[in-house]
Amino acid sequence: MKTKMTRNIHQILIAVDGSPYSDHIIDYGVWIAEKMDSKIAVVHINELPMAAPFTVDPLSNEPSNMVMGVMQAQEDANKELFKYIQKTWGKEIPLHIYAKVGKPKDEILATAAECNADLIILGTHGRVGFDHFISGSVAEGVVRKAKCPVLIIPNKDEEKKSNKH
Repeated sequence: MKTKMTRNIHQILIAVDGSPYSDHIIDYGVWIAEKMDSKIAVVHINELPMAAPFTVDPLSNEPSNMVMGVMQAQEDANKELFKYIQKTWGKEIPLHIYAKVGKPKDEILATAAECNADLIILGTHGRVGFDHFISGSVAEGVVRKAKCPVLIIPNKDEEKKSNKH
């Protein structure tokens, strides 16, 4: 029995990581948004630099200079990324931009709730084995917890590289 979709997609959330592959993901989102007359929100998440020996200076109880430097570099990179995204796709369709700091899976889900997303689009790096175990899968975590449909765009270039090893 064939059912008819009656629900419209009003808001699409696209999660990007700043890699060249993000362009491919945004292209999909813009294409779908144009077909569905949807709005687009784009989110980029910076993870806190937890590998630093001190995230807080033990003497002043302030964030360490190293952490502050990393966070400033991330903020500068975000500005450049969002400027590029607006310049490249902003003429085609209005974009709302979110810059978040935290765990990517959690921030994607929180942003989806914040912008009332009807669809989340994100990519996967195609990691397998130990790499997948260590890094976890953001895409898998989002799919498991999302309250709306999730479209995952595989990175075929990464899959080819991981199959060679």
